[in-house]
Amino acid sequence: MLCTVSTAPPFPAADPLGEALHVLRMDGVFYCRSELGEPWGMTLPATPGCLWFHVVTSGGCRLTVDGAAGGAARGAADGTDRELRPGELVVVPRGTGHALRSAPGVLAPDIRSIPHPMLDGRYALLRHGGDGPVTRMVCGAVRFSHPAAGDLVASLPDLVRVEPSPIGDRVQDTLRLLAAEVEHGGPGSDAVITRLADVLVLQAVRGRLQADAATRTGWLGALADDRIGRALAAVHREPERDWTVAALAATAAMSRSAFSARFTELVGEPAMSYVTRWRMHAAAEFLSGGSGTVAQAAHRFGYRSEAAFARAFARVVGEPAGRVRRHGLAGTADALAAFRA
Repeated sequence: MLCTVSTAPPFPAADPLGEALHVLRMDGVFYCRSELGEPWGMTLPATPGCLWFHVVTSGGCRLTVDGAAGGAARGAADGTDRELRPGELVVVPRGTGHALRSAPGVLAPDIRSIPHPMLDGRYALLRHGGDGPVTRMVCGAVRFSHPAAGDLVASLPDLVRVEPSPIGDRVQDTLRLLAAEVEHGGPGSDAVITRLADVLVLQAVRGRLQADAATRTGWLGALADDRIGRALAAVHREPERDWTVAALAATAAMSRSAFSARFTELVGEPAMSYVTRWRMHAAAEFLSGGSGTVAQAAHRFGYRSEAAFARAFARVVGEPAGRVRRHGLAGTADALAAFRA
């Protein structure tokens, strides 16, 4: 699908987090409604580029991040072996492999080896396990479609669990709606569940970013600055514009020298380096839709030479522009296909 790179998001500059989440855009990859009879277990393999989420609507289970055996070296210290109860939401932000079980020690086969009929292109129904008490869950994988999302995801911990707070109360409201839909849903229930699940993931990410100042680094933190945030928002909205340091400084209502120093201090790189990087991210999104050529991308983003554009693209994105046009960004196709076999 062709992306529109110059449409201003419907958020005021005073809402930097709303601006960021709008720019990065979240897409659903896979959703699964599960009915699991004790004893049961399943392992979800590593899915780079995706955020996994799990919601228990009835029953309970244990979640072990980074697979069933061994786990990450710091997993135990971080408490990534967790018991999940109804009304709880957890997000595994970086697509790390992890396991879900009815109890410790239960075998947890790869979910791809467990039959899960697809009700549509991305929504599955999984019934698995023994004849014991049943746990009902909604699980899934989503991704932020913009390549720059890596900066945001990298700032999140290995496991996001919503704690009681004003935003947590809103999450609980959404969880109650989701649980009711799982237990008593009618026609169109699958569509409602996927949309509520998307809302939950955004609420969890937003809550974590609001609660932890340490996560607001780089461009995400700089968006909150009244002047530098104004310049960043302009670049995000119009990456194809012929930006200069002077033009960005004027947007921020600062002198060129003061703007350059403050931009580098807050964002962590010079302004024009950032413009090039963001422009290549926008070009990657444009090309991954498959409807535009590399030559069109070069022209669209201000390059007179296709070769010069291709060199800048490969340097920033890490993949040749032609490959991204043909196959999308690395890992995306695999993530989409992994659970649809």
